[in-house]
Amino acid sequence: MFFQSDYRDLMPPEPETGAPAEKTGLRRFLEIVGTQCGALLKVNLLFLLGCVPLVTLPLSLFAMNREIRRIVQDLPVQCLRDYWETFRRDWKRGYLAFLLTALPLGVAGCGMWFYLGCAASNPLLLLPFLVCSTVFLVTLLSSGCLYGLLDSGRSVKEAVRLAVLLGVAKPLRTVPAALCGYGLPVLAVLFFPLSGLYLLLIGFSLPCLLGNFYLRTVLRRYAGREEATDSGGAE
Repeated sequence: MFFQSDYRDLMPPEPETGAPAEKTGLRRFLEIVGTQCGALLKVNLLFLLGCVPLVTLPLSLFAMNREIRRIVQDLPVQCLRDYWETFRRDWKRGYLAFLLTALPLGVAGCGMWFYLGCAASNPLLLLPFLVCSTVFLVTLLSSGCLYGLLDSGRSVKEAVRLAVLLGVAKPLRTVPAALCGYGLPVLAVLFFPLSGLYLLLIGFSLPCLLGNFYLRTVLRRYAGREEATDSGGAE
């Protein structure tokens, strides 16, 4: 009893049990869908409207990723105003993100198709096929990280470098993100017109939400400046 107070001082503090545990995984995702259902519908509609002139498709895609990231980070979202700000101020980053993603995917995809067709007569052409396949896969895995890093305000060179490193180093996150972000819209388009209503309502915002949800922990450390800026400037 004499040394009881000293003994308590040496012990680590007991964890507080009154605060509820933070929801993670499926529970957190379902919570986001339930509370932000209206925002997802608005973001999907604005994305489709922004793609009506195809020249603004890159800006609409960049704006949708920005809004979905804010939803995942539990930040305030004003869809119409934020979309307009992206079109007006960040159009350079929107086009750049689309170019850095679509160009390697298109060139590498055509190279894969060409060299694989010619490899039957010349097996040495399997080497450039593997190179094109690697470029295609790395671009696919790093594209989600690239949009988040460019949105956080990092320089283009730094964002590309980090996106490639994270895309390759975190496959347990980037592979599901790529499958959801690219695979679900492609499947919906293939099943059109049966999937017409789904595409109109959440056909693009929901896959984007899934992709950004998988990448949230990957980008938390490297794309956190936007979160601090937005929280500091929120009214």
